[in-house]
Amino acid sequence: MNTMLIRERYKVVRVLESDAQYACVEAVDIQERETPSRLVNLYEGALLHRYGRICTAIDPAECPSLRGMFLTGETLSVVFDDCGGTPIDQVFHRGDAWPWRQRLEWAGRLLHRALELANLPPEAACAALLSDNVLLDVGAKQVRLRFLLRPLPELTARELVLLAGDQVKKILPRRWNSLEAQLDFLEELDAGVFRSIVPLYARWREAEAAIRAEREAYEKRTFVGRGLQLLRLRLRRLRKGRGQR
Repeated sequence: MNTMLIRERYKVVRVLESDAQYACVEAVDIQERETPSRLVNLYEGALLHRYGRICTAIDPAECPSLRGMFLTGETLSVVFDDCGGTPIDQVFHRGDAWPWRQRLEWAGRLLHRALELANLPPEAACAALLSDNVLLDVGAKQVRLRFLLRPLPELTARELVLLAGDQVKKILPRRWNSLEAQLDFLEELDAGVFRSIVPLYARWREAEAAIRAEREAYEKRTFVGRGLQLLRLRLRRLRKGRGQR
């Protein structure tokens, strides 16, 4: 089998995605001493011109993972650093046993990374927040975003907020012992009240402090006290829900 090289520099290791006008490959940069791993997004046809505009609008200062882009014949190649980690859906899922303090830390890390995407074109920012591109390094306590930029429809900054909210809800799910501050924040995410990632992040800073304080006070209660608090909370929210109908 012949080795595939892109521009005599990127040795293809495997194909991650392939479609009629798009492909993404994992490659190693053989011109670098450490032969680091790269992601090469390849666009042809109508996608060439569209993603040429999108990727040209990415400021490298806002996206250090971007390594460059170039045209070879009728193919546009856009190169990013690759990153390791476990997809978020394999780390936070139904039945997981993460302690609440660690959940708050991970939610904060994720929203901080989402905030860093604010100035990127929405098509690039949103692609990086798709579930298979949100990679968690549990040992290093890092959220890593993979820039496998599969083609997406035209998007706005609003979609970035919705995607960030969807990922946060995996980390902070509604459970039988969820308390009011967390439930209020999740309801705001569900209602789509945030128009961009900046006000969402600002609201998160407030919500995180409230969730932490409420949970710490809850843990100081007796077993019976906790049960009564949860019962009062459920009754209050039930009445609230009926009043909004």
